[in-house]
Amino acid sequence: MKAHHPISRMVYAGGLMVEGTRELPDEVAVALSFNGTTQAVMMASPVDLVDFARGFAISEGIAALAEIESITAVDAEGGIDVQTWLVPEAEARLAARRRMMAGPVGCGLCGIDSIEQALRDVPQVTGDLRLSPAQICDAVAALPQHQALHDATRAAHAAAYWVPGRGIVAAREDVGRHNALDKLIGAVFPAPAGAVVMTSRVSIDLVQKVAMLGAPVLIAVSAPTAEAVALADCAGITLVALAKGDRFEVFTHPHRINPERAADVA
Repeated sequence: MKAHHPISRMVYAGGLMVEGTRELPDEVAVALSFNGTTQAVMMASPVDLVDFARGFAISEGIAALAEIESITAVDAEGGIDVQTWLVPEAEARLAARRRMMAGPVGCGLCGIDSIEQALRDVPQVTGDLRLSPAQICDAVAALPQHQALHDATRAAHAAAYWVPGRGIVAAREDVGRHNALDKLIGAVFPAPAGAVVMTSRVSIDLVQKVAMLGAPVLIAVSAPTAEAVALADCAGITLVALAKGDRFEVFTHPHRINPERAADVA
């Protein structure tokens, strides 16, 4: 399914009004159903939906990869129902969560019914991955080559997985940054040691999802929230943000970055 289509519009430029079209991303209601019960309804780009459901199940702690029996995307009235079937043990845990989500693309915590769920514990991320500044810059520089939906619409986020010696091994796009990350997790889990690279700011829920993936490094082009930095520090994730050109800022666990030379930076 195509994730964008042309829309008519008028453009004002140089004193003239010109008629034309622009490609805009599709934003579809996607129900994520588990064993016949809808767990979440998210507005999302209607592509890579099997990856979306798989990554959502893993990143939200609903099920381990081995507990997912099947995933099928089914057209439904007004949207798409992605039906995931889990083993009985996972279904029993899911029933105990008491969680129902109905969220816009900009909010990854909509519908959570307790503070404890919003601030849930995440696994500790370990590993001996080390990156040079040049590798971090290369990872960010490679990301635009994997943003076809953004190129067509200028209205989509991307999440990619970069592995030393291999470059970007997978990338997913969506109108929602959380959705893009869930799709990526569904595509690469279990992932080799590497870095998640994102086009968005970093919020606490994105750090939670990266921790569930087990990625030791998260690189973003925008800034993190203070809470995201605190969680990345606790989870053992190296958080690199404001990465652009040959400059970036490391907020947590800088031991994974091997600088060519040390210098004082304002």
